[in-house]
Order: sequence, then structure tokens, then C-alpha cells
Amino acid sequence: MFMGEYYHTIDIKGRMIVPSKFREGLGEVFVLTRGLDQCLFGYPMSEWTILEEKLKTLPLTKKDARAFTRFFFSGATECELDKQGRVNIAAPLLNYAKLEKECVVIGVSNRIELWSKPVWEQYVAQQEDSFEEIAENMIDFDI
Repeated sequence: MFMGEYYHTIDIKGRMIVPSKFREGLGEVFVLTRGLDQCLFGYPMSEWTILEEKLKTLPLTKKDARAFTRFFFSGATECELDKQGRVNIAAPLLNYAKLEKECVVIGVSNRIELWSKPVWEQYVAQQEDSFEEIAENMIDFDI
């Protein structure tokens, strides 16, 4: 399980040190793809396989299902950690998430998320005000 919030930097070559607490869970090879809310999602191969199987069951005849799977899979790339624990992030993913220098890596249960620090701070500020309302609505999901 991934949890926590870590601040890192991306170098000029698009490399970022993956938090040491996340390295073992991600494994030597993992998948990085476009996520929701303008961040990147990172999945260990085992979780990616589960997600891939679920997405394969979406109906091809539904426009939203086709659009989502295209968006999700076209941005996906297999990543490897180098000896220093860094990952090289593909330029299209850097651009999508507006990742430049300062970034935030968070753990979200079965995945990690990479956020541009300014985008993350804006997201948190917007969500803080409605956190109680969001929590109240989670009752519908038996939480």
C-alpha cells in the first residue's frame, strides 16, 4: 500500500528520485500514465495488470469508454528505476502534468501520483474547503 506525501525535484533530463518508501512497492519496472486531475498515475505491474483486465471489459460501443481507454493507455509507459532510484519521465507526461522542477509524489493505496507542486497546492486548497462534504458523500460507498 502506498501512502504519504513527498516533495522532490525533476532534473533537466526529466528524471526524478522516487521516494525510497515507494521503490519496493513499485518494483524494478512499473507503469506511469496520465492520471486524472492533471497528475500522473504510477502502478506496480501487478496492479497495472488488474486495471488493464478491468478496462478490457468496457464496451467498445460506448464513446466514453473508448475515449477513456485511449487517453489512459496512449499515455502509458513502462518505467525502470536507475541505480540512484530515479525514474525518467517521458516528455509528453511531463507536459500533461505540468511537471517542471518542483513536484509532489503521493501514495494513494494501490498507486502513486506525481503532481506539479503548484498544481498540487491549488488542488489541496480547493478540496480542503469541501473535505467534510466529500466525506459525508462517501457514506454512499459504505465508508
